[in-house]
Amino acid sequence: MPFLGVTVSYFSFELDPALAADPVFDLHQHGKMEIAATVPLASRDDLSLAYTPGVARVCEAIAADPALAADYTWTGNTVAVVTDGSAVLGLGNIGPRAAMPVMEGKAVLFKQFGGVDAVPVCLDTQNVDELIAIVKAMAPSFGGINLEDISAPRCFEIERRLDAELDIPVFHDDQHGTAVVVLAALRNATKLLERRFGDLRVVISGAGAAGVAIAKVLVAAGVPGANMIVCDSRGIVHAERTDLNPAKAQLAALTNFSGRSGGIAEALIGADVLIGVSGGTIEEDALAGMAPGAIIFGLANPTPEVMPQIAHRYAAVVATGRSDFPNQINNVLAFPGIFRGALDARATTVTEGMKVAAAEAIAEVVADDLRADAIVPSPLDPRVAPAVAAAVAAAAERDGVARRLSTGTPAVAAQPV
Repeated sequence: MPFLGVTVSYFSFELDPALAADPVFDLHQHGKMEIAATVPLASRDDLSLAYTPGVARVCEAIAADPALAADYTWTGNTVAVVTDGSAVLGLGNIGPRAAMPVMEGKAVLFKQFGGVDAVPVCLDTQNVDELIAIVKAMAPSFGGINLEDISAPRCFEIERRLDAELDIPVFHDDQHGTAVVVLAALRNATKLLERRFGDLRVVISGAGAAGVAIAKVLVAAGVPGANMIVCDSRGIVHAERTDLNPAKAQLAALTNFSGRSGGIAEALIGADVLIGVSGGTIEEDALAGMAPGAIIFGLANPTPEVMPQIAHRYAAVVATGRSDFPNQINNVLAFPGIFRGALDARATTVTEGMKVAAAEAIAEVVADDLRADAIVPSPLDPRVAPAVAAAVAAAAERDGVARRLSTGTPAVAAQPV
C-alpha cells in the first residue's frame, strides 16, 4: 500500500478452513477497529502543522498549562477500555489475549453510540498493585478509564484506588453500567405497575461486582436498605456471617436490617422484586413465595436465573440480559452516554448522582409508552446516548466534579475563605 511514497506490505496467511467458513470469524478477521487520522496529510504544509515544527508550539502550551491537553490532543474524547481477562463475559479467566475481541467490541460500541474514541488495553497481569500502577502510568494518554471484565472482589479495590488517585473518570462497567440500566428498568416497571419505589422489597441474587453496585445505586435512588436482601452462593448476606469479604461485609451493613438468614427461598418470601446477577438457577418453588404481581429480572447470560416462561407465572414484568427476549437489560444503554457526558463536563470522577441521573434519563426515553414488554429502550435507540450524556453532564456540574460548565466555560473551583 503506497503512503507518502513508501510501500507497506502486509503478511498473508491462511485461516483454518473451518474458521474461515464461520461468519462470526469472518466478521472478526483483522479485528473490528482501526486508527484513522482527523487531519489532512497531503502536503508539506500539512506535515508542518500536524508534526514538526508546528506541533512543538502545542507541546509548549500544554507543558505550561496541562489542562490544555484535553482540547489539543485526543485525550478529551478518548477512553481506555482496560481488562486483565480475569472475568470475561461468562467465559471466566481466559486471559488478556482471548479478552481482546470483547474489548474491541466495547470500543466500537463507545464510538457508535457515544461518539467516544476508545482503545482496548489488555494487560498481562492479574496482580492488583501492578495493574493499578500500569493504569496510573498510562492515564495521561486518556480522558477516562473504563474497567472491564475484572474479577470480584479484586475489581472493587482496583476501581476504588484508581478513582482516588486519578483526576479522570474511572468506571467499572460490569458494576455500574449494569446497575444503571437495572435502576432505569425498575423505575419504569414500578411506574407501569403503579407502585411506590420506596416501598419495594428487593432481593438481589448475586453478590459479585454487579450485585454490589446494584444494591448501592438502588439505595442511592431511594430503596431503603432495610427493604433489600442480597444472596450469594452460600445464602443470605447478613451481619452474623463470618465468611464475608470486605465488599460483602459492606452489603451486610447496607441491607437486610432485620437479619434474615437462610437461602434464596427464605429471601424471596414477600419480595416484590428479584434481580438475578448470579449465573445460578433459581427454582420455581422459591418464586412462589414472592408477593403477587412481582418484578423479575433474570440477567445471567446466556441462561437467566429464571427463564421468562417460568418467571411470567409469578411476575407482572420480566426482563433478561438477552436480546431474544423483551426488556433486555443491556449495558450499552448506559456506558456510551455516561462517558460522553463525563468527558463533555471534564468530570474528575463518576458520582452516584451521575449514575442515578443516567438511569433516570434512560427510563425517560420510553416513559410515555410503557408496556410490560417495553420498560427500557432498545439498545439501538438513537435517543438514549444523547439523553444520558446531557443528564450526566448536568449531574456532574451539580455534584461539583465538572471542570467545564454547561456554558462551555471551564469550571472554577471555589477558593477557601
